[in-house]
Amino acid sequence: MKAFLLSCVVLLGITLCLFAADKPEEKLKPSLDVITPDALLAHIKILSSDEFEGRSPGTKGEELSIKYISDQFKSVGLKPGNPDGSYFQEVPLAGIKSDPHMTFVVNGKPPIELKYPDDFVASSARLQPEIKVDNSDLIFVGYGVVAPEYGWDDYKGVDVRGKTIVMLINDPAVPDPKDPSKLDEKMFKGKAMTYYGRWTYKYEIAAQKGAAAAIIIHETEPAAYPWQVVKSSWAKENFELDNPNKNMDAVSARSWITLDVAKKLLADCGQDFDALKKSAISKDFRPVALNAKANINIKQALRSFRSHNVIGKFEGADPNLKDEYIIYSAHWDHLGRHPELQGDQIFNGAVDNASGDAAVIALASAFPKADPAPKRSILLMCTTAEEAGLLGAKWYAEHPLYPLGKTLADINIDSMNVWGKARDIEDVSYGFSTMDDALAAAAQRQGRTAIPNSRPEKGAIYRADNFEFSKVGVPSLYIGKGEHLLSRPENAPLRSDEFDSKDYHQVTDEIKQDWDLSGAVQDVDLLFEVGYQVANADKFPEWKPDNEFKPKRDAMLKK
Repeated sequence: MKAFLLSCVVLLGITLCLFAADKPEEKLKPSLDVITPDALLAHIKILSSDEFEGRSPGTKGEELSIKYISDQFKSVGLKPGNPDGSYFQEVPLAGIKSDPHMTFVVNGKPPIELKYPDDFVASSARLQPEIKVDNSDLIFVGYGVVAPEYGWDDYKGVDVRGKTIVMLINDPAVPDPKDPSKLDEKMFKGKAMTYYGRWTYKYEIAAQKGAAAAIIIHETEPAAYPWQVVKSSWAKENFELDNPNKNMDAVSARSWITLDVAKKLLADCGQDFDALKKSAISKDFRPVALNAKANINIKQALRSFRSHNVIGKFEGADPNLKDEYIIYSAHWDHLGRHPELQGDQIFNGAVDNASGDAAVIALASAFPKADPAPKRSILLMCTTAEEAGLLGAKWYAEHPLYPLGKTLADINIDSMNVWGKARDIEDVSYGFSTMDDALAAAAQRQGRTAIPNSRPEKGAIYRADNFEFSKVGVPSLYIGKGEHLLSRPENAPLRSDEFDSKDYHQVTDEIKQDWDLSGAVQDVDLLFEVGYQVANADKFPEWKPDNEFKPKRDAMLKK
């Protein structure tokens, strides 16, 4: 009888363990209970208030933002994230205010002067007071891509050193030979954007090729945003890392021009935009010299300063594993104040990304409630200068405070769903790593599904801080806001698309009457569960086979 009773107790214990394993949200309830709509909204209200002036780096907005976030970390008991005993990692930045002028001279005729910023924007990453590109030959280089794995070279047989290259935005849109109405999935991932389609890549390859200047032709659909976003992003003080070489390895001048300007320029040169664009989707494309010269002059007001990543640490409970880390990241910066505007001048950035910062602060308050505490340590990080090119994350990835080989994953949060509960959750990094599997399992327990990036053509995976961690080999998870709301029919337009078309990088990104943060709570709950599981797992997350970032990780872990 004693043996029978003992076996029953053991069986009951196993059953309870399995039940707990099937319903981890019950075990985590004390942590999840502190993640509430009211708590999230309170943080967003403060961070996106006019007092914070749009949270631009190197301003009063930075001082207020980093103090607020670090104070929140302290108040919930997080340890300073920097081993030096502070909550800050200094990031050397240079602020650059550009006054650009650009003209084209076609066929020796009088110069065509472009109007800034309605016709063009131009800047330089080089930390010099003046940038000059004089009488530089213009050459059209298609999409400006060199991709050996696709047998693609848009520069074949042409030396562009000292010249000004003109190129299309996004990847080569190669039609499927079996169905021309679709894109070829074997070329540049079909509809999805690869890194070759990012403007950052286009300027990087221009520098490698020795071009004097690089001009991108803006088109709203392939760029995934209207010209107004280009204006608001570039026609302001911009930022670069203040590197010892003053970024002299960057292309001298970077520019965008509107589609109308591009069409007129090409027509004046005896070329047709549509015909050139069509020719550029073939591997046989060769650069086209334009009978025109570019003159670019950029006067730059420079200032060097120290910006800051804000980092708090929740130390793991296992003495053998506490020196391994999971990062939650969100950028605290936005576009600041634009005095030249009439009316509202402050880009408050409520969704982008006060909502993500609020999520990180909520997670910071949740982990101390976990019982048992996670075995590994959790880093809660709010980065600077994401809007200027992921600079804070880039600095951390290149100057990590903790070994990257012992950093299991980055979970990035950039713009939350603030419009109510959803049927699903958007996994922007879908298909990249085993972090997907953890998210999908957690979503299923909520009665939801994890769905791939709803707009892969926008290249969001390369436009947020997760990319900088991925580039150095750390597996990343990045959720988006493109969810199907329960309050709308399944086939209804995405509420996030409405935000992107009307409020993204505009002064109208403010708290709205239709907000319902119950959906954001759902998502933060999921991210808490995923991070908690990774912190207690038997092995590290892994990149999926053939992922472009996997070799970097493999090499790192072999050391």
